[in-house]
Amino acid sequence: MTNLDGGIVLNQDKKSFSIIGSTKTKSSVERVMMMIFVACGLTAVLAVVAITAYMLISGVPAVGKVGLFHFLFDTSWHPTAKNPQFGILSMILTSIVGTFGAILVGVPIGLLTAIFLAEIAPKKLGNAVRPAVELLAGIPSVIYGLVGMIVIVPFIGRMEIQLFGTDPAHTFTGGANLFSGILVLAIMILPTVINVSETSLRAVPNEYKEASLALGATPVTTIFKIMIPAARSGIATSIVLGIGRAIGEAMAIIMVSGNAVNLPNLWNSVRFLTTGIVSEMSYASGLHRQVLFSIGLILFIFIFIINIVLNAILKKGGEKND
Repeated sequence: MTNLDGGIVLNQDKKSFSIIGSTKTKSSVERVMMMIFVACGLTAVLAVVAITAYMLISGVPAVGKVGLFHFLFDTSWHPTAKNPQFGILSMILTSIVGTFGAILVGVPIGLLTAIFLAEIAPKKLGNAVRPAVELLAGIPSVIYGLVGMIVIVPFIGRMEIQLFGTDPAHTFTGGANLFSGILVLAIMILPTVINVSETSLRAVPNEYKEASLALGATPVTTIFKIMIPAARSGIATSIVLGIGRAIGEAMAIIMVSGNAVNLPNLWNSVRFLTTGIVSEMSYASGLHRQVLFSIGLILFIFIFIINIVLNAILKKGGEKND
């Protein structure tokens, strides 16, 4: 404002206006947001704790009743017999072999596809392939099972006839066996491995690639000697997620693997831990039902151990490179 002489007079009584607000207001906002952040972080931790506690409470009592050794190392699974048997060794070994087989088939294909999309593919081609990969991630598992029943199972059945047609000791499965389950699982983990690995490869600083090429390395050598080691953490994460997807799958596997309790063999009809729970939970009761929760606890422990082992390997590898 101005005085009678035309001079400017500052109004000391009015507070300056700020769109950010006063210091007191900003402090209150900061406190509220910190509380929200902490609450969100604790929610994730509490969810893991709650799931762990529930699985322990539901699964441990049945193991005590059946006996830990009998439960883990017996192959006899007859839960509805007059004298019930609850040995899950066959299902444990099937889950391990099936998951390992799916990783053995799916990870190389997924990693090479990620390399193609991140480093080799022309932009237009990459833009065409990437939505197809993302579509694979969104397909329900029952659709994978249906396609497996229509395409993979008959194909494996014909292969089985060609290989064992003259073997009187072979039990024919019609293609519904562990081999079919591995192939379906390998296809199902592809989008996870591809997407996470591609993101990790794109996150590698471009200077690494340029320096390698400037020193005379070929593009292929640069990819395998520089890019992949630099992205190893993300690639390992994709493998962990792939293992989680494979070992936790049920619906697709129950449709292509035969769902019979046998020791793992590529040409045997088998039952995974997950399919054991799914196929029997609807009619199980009493100790039988409790044992199915114990199987879920075994699955939970598997994933926990896998995460610990891979994190330890990554940490050791990082310290060695440093």
